[in-house]
Amino acid sequence: MSKHRAAIVGAAETTLMGTVPTMSQLQLHCDAALNAIADAGLTPADIDGIACAEEMPWLVAKHLGITPVWVDGTDVGGCSYIMHLSHAAAAIAAGLCTTVLITHGESGRSQVGVGPLDMKWTDMHRQFELPYGVWGPPSLFTIPVLRFMQTYGLTEEQLAMVHVVQRQWAALNPRATLRDPIDVDGVLSSRMVCYPFRKLMCCLVTDGGGALVVTSADRAKDAPGRPVYLLGSAEALEMPMISQMEDFTSSKAFRVSASRAFERAGIGHRDVDHLMIYDAFAHLPIYGLEDLGFVRPGEAGAFIAEGHTAPGGELPTNTNGGGLCYMHSGRYGMYALQEGVRQLRGTAAAQVPDAQISVVHGVGGMFGAGATAVLTNQ
Repeated sequence: MSKHRAAIVGAAETTLMGTVPTMSQLQLHCDAALNAIADAGLTPADIDGIACAEEMPWLVAKHLGITPVWVDGTDVGGCSYIMHLSHAAAAIAAGLCTTVLITHGESGRSQVGVGPLDMKWTDMHRQFELPYGVWGPPSLFTIPVLRFMQTYGLTEEQLAMVHVVQRQWAALNPRATLRDPIDVDGVLSSRMVCYPFRKLMCCLVTDGGGALVVTSADRAKDAPGRPVYLLGSAEALEMPMISQMEDFTSSKAFRVSASRAFERAGIGHRDVDHLMIYDAFAHLPIYGLEDLGFVRPGEAGAFIAEGHTAPGGELPTNTNGGGLCYMHSGRYGMYALQEGVRQLRGTAAAQVPDAQISVVHGVGGMFGAGATAVLTNQ
C-alpha cells in the first residue's frame, strides 16, 4: 500500500445512540451515512462505492439513492469496517471507484428491523463446541482468558482495572453511556456472568451506528474538514472456533494483521500517539497490547493497572470509553475508527494533545479475525 493514497473525509455516528426504539437497523445505517456524507461536504450522488456489514449493501444503497460501481459486503464480525477501509483504499488506488461510503448500524438493544440470526458460519461450533455447554461470547471468550490467567498470573483485579480505566475516559465524553466513577471493587461486585467475567467486564448492548467517507488523497484536499489519511493497514484470519486457536494466550490474527500494518505504514511503536483496541470484553485490550507488540507477553495487565493507558498515561487507549463504557451495538469496530478520526482531527471529547498517528485494531468473532489500520493527519 502506498502511503497517503486514500483519506477519510467524512466521519459521523448516528444522531441518537444508546436506546433508539424509533429507528430500525437499516435506518441507523442510513442516518449515519447521511451524517458522514454531510460531514464530507458531499451528497449521495457523489458516492460511487459502498461497503457495509449486517445489512446487504444493495439495501443501504437503494435507500440512499446511490448506484455504486464498487461494492464490498465483507462480514467477519466487528472488525469488518476496518477491513472495508483497507479494501476501499485499494479500490480507489486501482481506479475502480472514487468515493466510498462505509456504513454500520445495529439495533442491538431495541432489536428493531433485525433479521433472524444466521448461524451457518457456526456449524462447526454447533458440532464440536456447543455440546460442551458453551455458546456466545460470554462463555466462549472465557476459555482463552482462563488459560492466560493460569499462564501469566493475570488477576481478576487487573481485568477489573480495564473497565476502571476506560470509565475514566468515558467520564470525559458526554456521549458515553457509563460516566460515573467506579473502582475495582465496584467492577468485581457486579453480577457474575461467566467466570471470570462480571457484568461490567462485558460490553454494553446499545443501538447506534457510524459511517465513513473515503476518497483519494488528491480529492481529499477539497474536503471541508481535516482529512485523515490511511498510512497502512492489514487483516488476517485464524479459526472461527475458539477451541482451535493456535495459542489461547495470544491471537494469531492479531499478531499477523498488526505486524503487517505497522510494516506497511513504516512506523514503530514509539510513533503511536493514540490507540484504539476493540474491547467487547475486558481481556481484549490485554491481548491487543501484547499481540500488537506494545508490551511483552504477560505484562499488559500490570501495564493497564499502572495507568499507562489512562488519561495522562504514555499510551492513551480507548479514549472514548470503549465498548465497555462508551457504546457497543453488537459490533464495535466502526466506533473505534470514529474515535481515531476524531483524535486526528482534534475534535475528540477527551483530546490527546498533538496526536498525529492513531492505530485502530479490531477483532472479528471470538479471535477468528483481526484487522489493523494506521491513521495519520500528516
